[in-house]
Amino acid sequence: QVQLVESGGGLVQTGGSLTLSCVASGDTICISAKGWYRQAPGKERELVAHITSIGTTTYADSVKGRFTVSKDNAKNTLYLQMNSLKPEDTAVYYCNALSREVCPHFSSWGQGTQVTVSS
Repeated sequence: QVQLVESGGGLVQTGGSLTLSCVASGDTICISAKGWYRQAPGKERELVAHITSIGTTTYADSVKGRFTVSKDNAKNTLYLQMNSLKPEDTAVYYCNALSREVCPHFSSWGQGTQVTVSS
């Protein structure tokens, strides 16, 4: 199993920037892909950005060109650089890690970090 801890959320004005971090511990060698999700009040959790073990990235259309996902394998850390933030980006942001096929299956989640963008 893998444990994930997010940090970096906060309150920012429209147009501002934040960088979220997600540190993984435990069976990190079993992690395949990682992703950032978010959930706004009254809405379902949605995928924001995803990065595979070889570094291939995908983004939700709503954040393309504004958000960048990256990782530092040596630090077992996943990042989400968020620029040009909008009020509609307000949500709790969660980190997710999926297992490799050769390992026991898991889909681990962090506790979430609140991002609030004021207009």
